Amino acid sequence: MSGQLYDEIGEAFEGFKTLPLARYAEVPGFLALVGDVKGKSILDLASGTGFYSREFKRRGASHVLGVDISSAMVDAARALEDRDRLSVHYEVGDVAELRTFEQRFDIAVAVQLFNYAEDVATIERMCRNIHRSIADGAEFFAFVQNPDFRLDGPSLAKYGFLCESLGEETEIGPRVRVTALLEPPISFVANPPSREVYEKSLQAAGFNEVTWVPLEVSAAGVREYGKHFWDDHAANPPLTMLRCRASPRAAARPRPAGDGPRSGTRPVTSRAGGSRPASRR
Repeated sequence: MSGQLYDEIGEAFEGFKTLPLARYAEVPGFLALVGDVKGKSILDLASGTGFYSREFKRRGASHVLGVDISSAMVDAARALEDRDRLSVHYEVGDVAELRTFEQRFDIAVAVQLFNYAEDVATIERMCRNIHRSIADGAEFFAFVQNPDFRLDGPSLAKYGFLCESLGEETEIGPRVRVTALLEPPISFVANPPSREVYEKSLQAAGFNEVTWVPLEVSAAGVREYGKHFWDDHAANPPLTMLRCRASPRAAARPRPAGDGPRSGTRPVTSRAGGSRPASRR
């Protein structure tokens, strides 16, 4: 995968977190999902300009490493580290080719990591690399585009974003154009994975307890805009989260790249509806 897309965005990426959907849903929701990080080591994948890396360090994490494929993003993150001096470390890296670390991390997190993978085999490699980078029993938390989001639904413009179908479907999922309504607007093409691709790739890598967690608007967001402002979001949520746990290494069953998602039926949990087979709804 190439980091050129985000190299062109650089420090402007920080502005994404000021938009209503990010400020009042993504940020509080994802931080709440990850929970208490005091004394824990965290691997932040697709760390961008280091927004979450810095926040986890402020919340007491013992060690935080941010990895991003874009050198411009890492440069921006390091510049912010020079200003804030939080002892967060950053490096350029492709999660599909992630290096081996001397010590495994207590937690791994990823925000919109998988949207730019070339194929399912690449997503599978990414999941395997994440699994080997964290301790047995450690959790991996991901913030992703909702696989059930209806692209023909009401516009997301009032929330600060647009998400438009490009009319193409790959083995990963639909190709879309996402626009952050900043000044000037920033657009990029993404290929968010389907529910099936996520679940089977994670399970094949050795993760269990795969659980989808709905993203809710914070009380502060309701106070700021009113409840009805968020009705379109509630009816067709564009974003969601998932968590899973690394099985002991002996339980992981890696397979050759390109073999396609496994068709097993190990149960996957959804907060909204209990256990079900690992297949797309």
